[in-house]
Amino acid sequence: MCKFIQIKCNLLNNTFTNLRYIPKIQKCFCKYSKYLVDDYSKSGSYPFLPSAQRYLWAILDYYNNFMGFVYLDNFVGNGIQNYSAELTTCFEKKAWGNFTRYSAKLFLKKVFDDFGLYKIRALIYPDNFRVASLLKSSGFKYETTIPKETFRNGKPQDIDLYGIYRTYYYKDEVKND
Repeated sequence: MCKFIQIKCNLLNNTFTNLRYIPKIQKCFCKYSKYLVDDYSKSGSYPFLPSAQRYLWAILDYYNNFMGFVYLDNFVGNGIQNYSAELTTCFEKKAWGNFTRYSAKLFLKKVFDDFGLYKIRALIYPDNFRVASLLKSSGFKYETTIPKETFRNGKPQDIDLYGIYRTYYYKDEVKND
């Protein structure tokens, strides 16, 4: 069993919830940043904090141990009805394996239910075989490789794009993909 604890940080009306998880999220992010950022990321910054303030979750196990984080950003839609969003997640090593597969499926269902999205996409570096395996076992399909999309370690870097559609969880809906 796992829990998703949403982190909220609304600077406009000074509302903050669950900020106690931010140091653990930052530590996890730093530990695995080579899989999460490119050369254009600001050194020492955490790109998920400003861009995903409303859509950032800490992932906890049954015993409330921190296991990782997940966030959604780059929504496509008009804000009232969103079509798709990009998923980024990072797990502590102790969570790799069955826990990550289980929590990924729970989270994806939750996101399709809560946000009404049609598609969720994930962009990963081609050498990140662990995440590619997790995505595939969670229902994502490889869609394409975007050649030389960014720079990483001073060299052009390809990005693999994976996607999962709402119809994976809701088979009775009209399938347009």
